[in-house]
Amino acid sequence: MSRVYRVRLPVIGGSKALKLLAPHPSLVDLLGMDKIRSLFKAEAVTMAGLRHPNVVAVHDFDEVDGRIFYVMEYFSNNLGELIGETYRTEAPSRVLPIEKTLHYARQILQGLGRLHHDGIVHRDIKPFNLLITDQDRLKICDFGLSKLRQEETQAPGNLKVGSPFYAAPEQEAAPERVGIQADIFSVGVVIHRMLTGRLPYGDGTDPQGPASRLNPNLDGAWDAFLEKSLAPDLNLRFESCEAMSLALENLAGLWKKKKAGICALLTAPVSSDPNRRVGNAPPAPPRSRRLKVPPGRARDAFGLDALMRPLRSHGHQMERRSPCLVRDPQTGLLWQQGGSPYPLTWGEAHDYIEKLNHQRFQDRTDWRLPTIPELLSIMTRPPQGADLCLAPIFDPAQRWLWSNDRSAYTAAWYVSMEMGFVARNDFSAAYFAKGVCSSAG
Repeated sequence: MSRVYRVRLPVIGGSKALKLLAPHPSLVDLLGMDKIRSLFKAEAVTMAGLRHPNVVAVHDFDEVDGRIFYVMEYFSNNLGELIGETYRTEAPSRVLPIEKTLHYARQILQGLGRLHHDGIVHRDIKPFNLLITDQDRLKICDFGLSKLRQEETQAPGNLKVGSPFYAAPEQEAAPERVGIQADIFSVGVVIHRMLTGRLPYGDGTDPQGPASRLNPNLDGAWDAFLEKSLAPDLNLRFESCEAMSLALENLAGLWKKKKAGICALLTAPVSSDPNRRVGNAPPAPPRSRRLKVPPGRARDAFGLDALMRPLRSHGHQMERRSPCLVRDPQTGLLWQQGGSPYPLTWGEAHDYIEKLNHQRFQDRTDWRLPTIPELLSIMTRPPQGADLCLAPIFDPAQRWLWSNDRSAYTAAWYVSMEMGFVARNDFSAAYFAKGVCSSAG
């Protein structure tokens, strides 16, 4: 129905998202342009009226030369990109740690609870409609398919509403008559995907089996929760976001006790290195010179798998030189233990590094923004099993880090230290900066 553009505000700068009505001709044939314009305006009005931290805010609505649009908050990340979902939705995606899944699931349910309070059924909850802010807050967007305030309208019988694999069974059969439990089903699919990297139904029909078979950190309690969330029968599904949230918090409490038990059983450290990694160390220090690596060459250039995760990781120990410094004896690199206190644009990240050198941070003037190979040398995999008990040697606040490698003239590569993957974004996105330099030994 529309196209979304990133736009830059005149005078004051900063980015916003502009959603322009630009319907596909097939949709115009099905609904008619008058109906589409009415739906588009209703979407903008609905979003503008929902003042909630987990719902994207709308700032303006206008029409120019007969084309209508509205302006809303812009965020460069979303859950779909975080888990590595592609247009081949059924392909495997990255698995999130249980704590991270709980973090996002709580916010999805809080935002949906606000919608449902006003009688709004979203009908298109999926990872790419869940934006993630610089501060790791989740916001629901894209209300173009929402059913507003219990309204029931006649739509062509061949018009499908929602996204394959995420829409509830009753929504596929009768999209104009669904209630809030259709959104509950979609949230269940999203949670299953975050926990396992798989859809509940691999090809849309055959069940994948209990989630606990796909993730060793899960158990029967999680299986029961997901079974109830995804029940085809509405009478067996959670009846509200509040009920689902309560069950989720019970799971969070059980997981906290289970994790504490795992760590209490450890009579000796799992590894002398709290930043433990597995595999073979690289034969030479990683590349420090900045390169421009196009997206099509990234996997080969950086040594990544299909989900943009490193094919190999290191097994050597890291040395804490001071509260602010960490040395890697294998690569000879000296790192900031932390980094920038706030997310920065790519240009601001370079300014931050210049400031470190100007201030002679730790009595050095050779700090630089790291390349992707250098960042991969300190990257760890998401923790599983006993690894959950290890304290990180680097500050976990810097969960996304800019690299010095560009992917285009207006975009650069970054890494998710928390999730262990490489991705790209334009220079206006905001991630953290961490300084690196060559150690003197």
